Amino acid sequence: MDNNTALTFTMTVYAIMDDHRTGFFFLFLLLYVVIVFLNGLLISLILQNKPLQQPINVFVTMLCFNEIYGSSSMLPSVMSVLLTHRHEISVKWCTAQVFLLHTYASAEFCILALMSYDRFVAICYPLHYNTIMSHPKMMKLVVCGSLYPFIVFGAFFSLTAQLRFCGKTMPKVYCVNMELVKNACSNASHISIVGLVLILFLVLPQVLMITFSYGHIARVCRKLPKKSQSNALKTCIPHLLSLLNYTIGSMFEIIHTRLSISRTSMQVRNFLSLYFVIIPSVANPVLYGMGSHIIRVHIIKLLIKHRMLPSKVAKKVITA
Repeated sequence: MDNNTALTFTMTVYAIMDDHRTGFFFLFLLLYVVIVFLNGLLISLILQNKPLQQPINVFVTMLCFNEIYGSSSMLPSVMSVLLTHRHEISVKWCTAQVFLLHTYASAEFCILALMSYDRFVAICYPLHYNTIMSHPKMMKLVVCGSLYPFIVFGAFFSLTAQLRFCGKTMPKVYCVNMELVKNACSNASHISIVGLVLILFLVLPQVLMITFSYGHIARVCRKLPKKSQSNALKTCIPHLLSLLNYTIGSMFEIIHTRLSISRTSMQVRNFLSLYFVIIPSVANPVLYGMGSHIIRVHIIKLLIKHRMLPSKVAKKVITA
C-alpha cells in the first residue's frame, strides 16, 4: 500500500462541538432512541393487526423501516466520533456510510412515490382499488421499490469503491460521495459526471410518478362535491407533509454539499445537513400514526391497555 494512501479521514466540523460534545452526544442518543421507538411502534402495530395491513400501511411500514435504516447509518457514527478527541473515521466505514446514506435517501423517495400512486388509485379508482392494489401487485411494488435504489446506486458506487484516497479531511458531520471523490488520489471527475446522470435515474421516475398521481387527483377532486373533496384530500395530507418535509431536507443537503454558504454559521450548516435524516424519521411515524384514524385508534387502545392515557383524553383524541 502507498504510504500516502489515507486509512482514516478527520471529520473537521466536530472541532466546533468539542466544548459541548457531551450535550451533543446525549441529544443525538435521545433522537436515535425516539426514532427507533416511534418507527418500531408503528411497524409493530401494523404487522400485528391484520385490519391495518392495507396497501398504504404496508408502504408506511416500508417507510418506517427505512427511517430506522437511515438513522442507524448516521447517528451511531456521529455519537462515536463525538466521543473521540481526534474526530476520525476509518476510510472503510466512511465508504460504507456513503452507500448506506445514499441508498436510504433514494429508497425514501421511491417509497414516497409509491405512496402517491396508492393515493391516486384510492381517489381516482375507488371501486377498483382492491383489484388494482391486490396483494400480488402490491408485493411487486414493494420489491421493486426496495431493490431499485440499491441496484441503481450500487452500480454507480462500484466506481467510488475502487478509488484510493490521499486527502484526509471530511468537512461534514458524516461521509458523502462528493467529498470522497475530492479526496481521491487520482482525478475522479468522471465519477461526478456519472453522478449527475445517476440523479436522473434516482429522481426523475419518482418525480414523474408523483406529478402524474397528484395531477390526476387534482383533476378528479375538482369534479367532486366539497365534502368528498375534503375527505379525499384529508387522506393525502400525511403523504404531502412527508413529501414536503423530505424535499426540504434534501434541498438543504444538496445546498450544503454542492454550494458555498460560508456566510451561514457552521452550527446552522450542520443542522441543515442532518435535517434530511433526523426530521423525517421523527415526523413520519407521528404523521401516519396520528393522521390515520384506524392507526390512531389502535395506538390509543395500546396506551389505555398499559394505563399510559386516561380514557377521557383517549376519546377526544380518537374523535379528533
